[in-house]
Amino acid sequence: MAIQGALPVAFGTVFPHGAFALGVEAVTNFETKRPEVDRETGLPLWAVEVIDADPNARGRAKSVKVKVAAEVCPVLPDEVAGLPFRPVEFEGMTVMPYVDDSGRRPRVAYSLRARGIKAPGAGGRRAAKDA
Repeated sequence: MAIQGALPVAFGTVFPHGAFALGVEAVTNFETKRPEVDRETGLPLWAVEVIDADPNARGRAKSVKVKVAAEVCPVLPDEVAGLPFRPVEFEGMTVMPYVDDSGRRPRVAYSLRARGIKAPGAGGRRAAKDA
């Protein structure tokens, strides 16, 4: 099969109504309690907790985590006056489908990754320079 690994996807395909960041935290290996690293780059992984701005998103789909590989913690865009959360866009997004069998019924779930974070409409990257 020609498809191997994560699939590239545009930010607007994943978040057509936009997204808001709640915060960033290091991804820690549950068993070793050590920081997780990206298999491809060897860089530490950071999880950005995101609220999907889609008014029809419900349950687990409303809040997701997007992982970013970067040497240092990615910097979120500046706050916007009058908004409770920071609007963000992700650059270089990929999606990896997998089977989540932790519930009563197995379901298809998606792991989201990105190369960088920026303010909506901004041109520059906001992740670490080595990301």
